[in-house]
Amino acid sequence: MTGRPGTRRRTALYSSANAFLTTAVIGAVALGTGQPLLFPSLGPTAFLLFAQPHLAPASPRNTVLGHLIGVLAGATGLAVFDLWRTAPDLTHVTWARTGAAALALALTCGAMTALAVPHPPAGATTLIVSLGLLRTPAHLAILMVGVIGLTTLGYLVNRLAGVPYPIWRPVAATPDDRRPEPHRADA
Repeated sequence: MTGRPGTRRRTALYSSANAFLTTAVIGAVALGTGQPLLFPSLGPTAFLLFAQPHLAPASPRNTVLGHLIGVLAGATGLAVFDLWRTAPDLTHVTWARTGAAALALALTCGAMTALAVPHPPAGATTLIVSLGLLRTPAHLAILMVGVIGLTTLGYLVNRLAGVPYPIWRPVAATPDDRRPEPHRADA
């Protein structure tokens, strides 16, 4: 996205309208099925898909795999700290819940980096799971259905609008997208 005001306005309108549309569709499906298809980390995912679709974290590959890593890491945190059957209580944080969240977030950040599939909203997904907000195997599967639904809608909307959105892998970075490498002391 360039800094030109006209381009910013068009991008703002495009991202707002499509975030509304896709959230409404997923919400309608959630209402019809009674399943928790809407959850907080879909918000920043929608932002990436529609406001910054050219960035690697917005690609379908990074979106789906990032959230899957978040789900698996969150489930690992629940298992390690024996919290599968413990109801969430965000008003009384325990050491076990803190440990589950810290472990899950560490695993999510490490795995996304190691596998080169960055998707920052997955950090919210892993906390949703490790804090017990969605914790049953059925809910975790439904969570991934929501991610895949939003990703599919994002793909369709972007492609129909003529946005060069990738089928799976991120598109190659343009010179404007590249960031300088951090200074290395051993260089």
